[in-house]
Amino acid sequence: MLSRTIVALFFFAGSALAATPRRIAPETVAHPTAMFLASLSGDGRQAVTFKAAAMGTHFFFEEPTGVTVYTYDGVGYRREIFLKGFTLSKAIKRYAAR
Repeated sequence: MLSRTIVALFFFAGSALAATPRRIAPETVAHPTAMFLASLSGDGRQAVTFKAAAMGTHFFFEEPTGVTVYTYDGVGYRREIFLKGFTLSKAIKRYAAR
């Protein structure tokens, strides 16, 4: 379930980087992913902007307040830590130094 969310996040983040505007909505969306995305935008009350990246066995999800770091456990990604006040690049640098 979480892996589907991660795939959807990568899809949306990768599509946002495209130079030419095009339709980015997938043909199908898993129910948990749809509910997650709806909750991110407060059921459409606010625009959502986020960044996400993966490095090795870690997945990074940046929000306005910091970065949540997930670790791959062989099945999916589980939350490891929230780095308050971090940016995506700062969090990746911290984990690259390990």
